[in-house]
Amino acid sequence: MFQIENVTIVYKNDLRELVKNFSLTIHPHDKIAVIGEEGNGKSTLLKWMYEPESVEDYADVSGKRTVHSEILGYLPQELPALDREKTVYEYLSEESAFLEAGPAEIAELSRKTGLPSEFFYEERMMGSLSGGEKIKIETVRILVKKPTLYFLDEPSNDLDQATLEWLETFIREENAAFVYISHDEVLLEKTASRIVHLELLKRKTEPKITVANTGYEEYVSRREDLFDRQMRIALSERREEKIRMEKYRRIQQKVENDLRSVSRQDPHGGFLLKKKMRSVKAMGKRFEREKENQTEIPEKEEAIMFHFENTRPVPSGKIILDFKEKELRTPDGKEVLVKNPELFVAGPSKVCITGKNGTGKTTFLKTVWQLLKDRTDIHAAYMPQNYEDLLENEKTPVEYLAPERTAEKITKVRKALGALKYTTLEMEHPIRELSGGQKAKVFLLKMVLDGADVLLLDEPTRNFSPLSAPVIREVLAEFPGTVISVSHDRKYIEEVPDTVYELTKNGFLKKE
Repeated sequence: MFQIENVTIVYKNDLRELVKNFSLTIHPHDKIAVIGEEGNGKSTLLKWMYEPESVEDYADVSGKRTVHSEILGYLPQELPALDREKTVYEYLSEESAFLEAGPAEIAELSRKTGLPSEFFYEERMMGSLSGGEKIKIETVRILVKKPTLYFLDEPSNDLDQATLEWLETFIREENAAFVYISHDEVLLEKTASRIVHLELLKRKTEPKITVANTGYEEYVSRREDLFDRQMRIALSERREEKIRMEKYRRIQQKVENDLRSVSRQDPHGGFLLKKKMRSVKAMGKRFEREKENQTEIPEKEEAIMFHFENTRPVPSGKIILDFKEKELRTPDGKEVLVKNPELFVAGPSKVCITGKNGTGKTTFLKTVWQLLKDRTDIHAAYMPQNYEDLLENEKTPVEYLAPERTAEKITKVRKALGALKYTTLEMEHPIRELSGGQKAKVFLLKMVLDGADVLLLDEPTRNFSPLSAPVIREVLAEFPGTVISVSHDRKYIEEVPDTVYELTKNGFLKKE
């Protein structure tokens, strides 16, 4: 059993409470999904639960953590930079249990992850692996310890359809407990048996955590029903209270007027009016007590507000991309990924590219960016899979988005960041301190402010919460320009693109 009691987490840089007096008991075989908006402290909570010392640099945490004979495994949201420079074999060998594993155990690891056992001894660098290959190798290093409790931070990021299905089966069927953060609505629907929902209310000043012993779909449905019912009751009580108080004030005013006008020659009448006033005041106190016991108006985090303004429509039929090459190679040029890749895109279409991990989708999108970025007849913008490729991490969001530093531009940027649920303090934090979802918001906002009409997006929804992702999907579906994207997000693929291609070793295959 694993238990935490009365945990409170405070960020050191702005003294903001992210978690307050939170308690949770994890039972064997629990599948607990941690959900919430970007920057609400989900990763910090998960890291602390796994290893309290790992958050000491940036968070103060109080509370009790009890571990009873559990073997813990942890999958970080991003592979650390030092690990990206190691070969697959070097990375796995740092776990002593891997070096001690016999042939039967290696075969079982191969079966569970779907990777050939010889892959474990590869000399390829971890940083060169596809998203799916990377997460499977990370999983091998965890699996070999035979954990009884897994902590997974965004395990579904960048995974292809087959690997997503593998991950869903792994979480459901592995004989262990799981606590995992995910923004993948389909994964949540298929795997979660309990929900932990982190919210920050009242302009991100008041933490609220809801624990529900139910699946994701039922939780969302119940939450909406409960919110609507509580809101109706609360508003009804306030309407009744308003009517009651108006009637009370009329009675009080009449008695006060009668008292002022009563004749001194009528002491009995004055006595009765004073008695009546005492009754009126008692009624007022009763109404005040009833007001204190009114149903509370419910609060919940609202979705972000986001839209592309002043984006010029791309003329119908305008050639955006006419890509024809003999081959597409890995960035180091050593390996051929795709033979004879050809893709034609005319405005204002929305294209999504899918395919197995490692087929070259990200490499292709980077290549397209190099082709389009200097064109003057369009304004292309690019969101890479690895945000650090383009973001300037030491700048604040305001500095990055308003390099001119004019008062007008700064005001516009601050207003836009506020609509994306940034607090004033978060606007002044270095970008490196932001969560993945907050960094993604910076990218999208830059595209808006720059007036981009062609968007190149590598996994655009990967770091957005289930509350924000539908907004992003709707905005991109209605975008008047052209979108060329890579995505494995099943809801994104259903709702945004008008054309979907699968990238294979032999080129692009149009999917019906």
